[in-house]
Amino acid sequence: EVQLVESGGGLVQPGGSLGLSCAASGFAFSNYGLSWVRQAPGKGLEWVSSINGGGGITIYADSVRGRFTISRDNAKNILYLQMNSLKPEDTAVYYCAMGFRSTSGARGQGTQVIVSS
Repeated sequence: EVQLVESGGGLVQPGGSLGLSCAASGFAFSNYGLSWVRQAPGKGLEWVSSINGGGGITIYADSVRGRFTISRDNAKNILYLQMNSLKPEDTAVYYCAMGFRSTSGARGQGTQVIVSS
């Protein structure tokens, strides 16, 4: 059974940083591209970033490029998202999801990020 468990969310001031983690189990982790997606209050799912199985290919939405960094540790089966220069519009529930450049894959329960002063 695929399990994805996100952690690391919280309240941060504009301009601050936060790091998210996603612990994965139940599948061959290094064989799969993974993504971070988010859902802001009252809005639909938005794709944020993806990384391929080997970790050598990363892509980002225009809204986060240059501020967010996706990475993975295939030895520990963990996906990461480092978020810097956070803006109020980054406020959302963040999910890790299976698939590359996808919002439809299996995902975890999410972790809340609130950017507010």
